[in-house]
Amino acid sequence: MSMHDLIGELREDNGTKIILLVADGLGGLPLEPGGKTELETARTPNLDACAREGVCGLSIPVLPGITPGSGPGHLGLFGYDPLHYRIGRGILEALGINFPVGPRDVAARGNFCTLDKNGLISDRRAGRPTTERCIAMCKLLQTVRVPGVELFVEPVREHRFVVVFRGDDLGDAVNDTDPQQTGHAPLEAKGADAASQKTATAVNRFVAEANKVLKDQAPTNGVTLRGFARYPKIATMREIYGLRAVALAVYPMYKGLARLVGMDVLDAGSTLHDQVETLQRVWGQYDFFFLHYKYTDSTGEDGNFAAKVEMIERFDAEIPKVRALNPDVLIVTGDHSTPSKLKSHSWHPVPVVLVAKSCRTDAVTEFGESQCLHGGLGQFQAMYLLPLAMAHAGRLGKYGA
Repeated sequence: MSMHDLIGELREDNGTKIILLVADGLGGLPLEPGGKTELETARTPNLDACAREGVCGLSIPVLPGITPGSGPGHLGLFGYDPLHYRIGRGILEALGINFPVGPRDVAARGNFCTLDKNGLISDRRAGRPTTERCIAMCKLLQTVRVPGVELFVEPVREHRFVVVFRGDDLGDAVNDTDPQQTGHAPLEAKGADAASQKTATAVNRFVAEANKVLKDQAPTNGVTLRGFARYPKIATMREIYGLRAVALAVYPMYKGLARLVGMDVLDAGSTLHDQVETLQRVWGQYDFFFLHYKYTDSTGEDGNFAAKVEMIERFDAEIPKVRALNPDVLIVTGDHSTPSKLKSHSWHPVPVVLVAKSCRTDAVTEFGESQCLHGGLGQFQAMYLLPLAMAHAGRLGKYGA
């Protein structure tokens, strides 16, 4: 019996409410051995209060030693095994901007990048351009034509955009063209089978034409593509967990993840303050509330330790407004770790705190990696966090006689 089958048998509807508050890339590392992480450095009186009143631990997004992307990281938090549901970034970005993905489509996440005179990548994110510039650059890319496929290029935010290749017999087993490091040329797309090679041929033609169109547009004078994907089949959170779920996110990709698992996606403004106000407004309409906060991740990827500390402190400041709603279960965690020291996602387990009237408190007094290591939840795979929330909310019946 699968975990989802078991949940389907045991779930009970009792009107309780669960909040999942995700600080993207929350986990970190100290800059020096024996030092403090970004979370441990930040002043977080409200998260520390949650730690004292709740139960803490460390979640493993996929498996020990495996560095997750944001898609697998969030799917685990939503109660799905990320090893079973392998979903490419492209489809999530497309769903995030509410693009109508069809059965003949392969979607990819695009990044504007900066190419030097030798065609090597000097900045993988083109200096994080404004969204207005992203829109302008996408208008240029919309002039590109590739024989044999229909192309759709849509802006997302800052350096991100979506490309959808539409045609017959297209596969999605195509490698990323982003080498994930500077000083290298974008990679050639290759397909793992005949259908995917057809897609790869179209991708390479698109990238070549895109670079011609953008050649005088530095720092946004090149593109890379990754996360090629078709629309997957996946049961919704309502079908599995019986939850009326809503997503309050700013960035499109996380809206896409939420749509994929059947959450309602609301316009929640552009800041965490706006998101919390939306949470207050729709409190009576849903059972499960997913709030996403991006800036702990982006500052980590920029390698800016001090800025990540500041973003954590801003995040902490909104916690009292969330707790004032008196949720039956409040979970605060991240989808993965993004240590400033590494400037990237990492495999390190992520701090998590669960606050509920029925939780068994532990000795943790401050919310940070070192103390969470000794918390009552221990270290566990992230996909079990939602069943723990369901249990603490009284939404799971007894298994067996």
